[in-house]
Amino acid sequence: MSLDIKICGVNTPEALEAALAARADMVGFVSFARSPRHLSPAAMAALGAQVAGRARKVLLTVDASDAELEALVAALRPDLLQLHGEESPERVAQVRAHFGVPVMKAISIRTAQDLAAVPAYAAVSDRLLFDAKPQPGAVLPGGNGIVFDWSLLRGLDPGRPVMLSGGLDPTNVAQAIASVPLDGVDVSSGVESAPGVKAPEKIAAFVEAARAARLS
Repeated sequence: MSLDIKICGVNTPEALEAALAARADMVGFVSFARSPRHLSPAAMAALGAQVAGRARKVLLTVDASDAELEALVAALRPDLLQLHGEESPERVAQVRAHFGVPVMKAISIRTAQDLAAVPAYAAVSDRLLFDAKPQPGAVLPGGNGIVFDWSLLRGLDPGRPVMLSGGLDPTNVAQAIASVPLDGVDVSSGVESAPGVKAPEKIAAFVEAARAARLS
């Protein structure tokens, strides 16, 4: 089974080149003003050009308006839209239909009760991403370095490819892959030396560990 490896929150040419050199399958670009990984449309356009087909480009937004999405999609020309806010299933369907780009909806998980939303989102999304639910009062909806109980996903079959995020890093990604069936893993803070600062050596180690785990 193939495994997509995504490096998210890439925000400099150097970080992007590290992800591409490691042969990550996907690179994620964040548009969320409160995030240390936030990029303007112009910055996204420049980084998107640097990708040059070497990986799939993912645009991460948080409850963005149509106008915001229009500008970002035009700048990045993403292969996948990652909706990481409180978007309803109806909003996900509307975005997917309007922009004609595959959509991955992030679902925040802390307890089994949080899985109740899965069927509705699976019906309107091309992929699902399970991330750890932020602590109350957290500024960011993701990229907080929090791990949730992966066993909650055992036996879950939403009928869509599933990616896992939330506190993954080079030391635990193999355990995550061995714990539950996955189609992809997604890392952001786990390959950083400081918030928003990607560490090339951690990117390389994460991709290597994830690939080795899938092959084992």
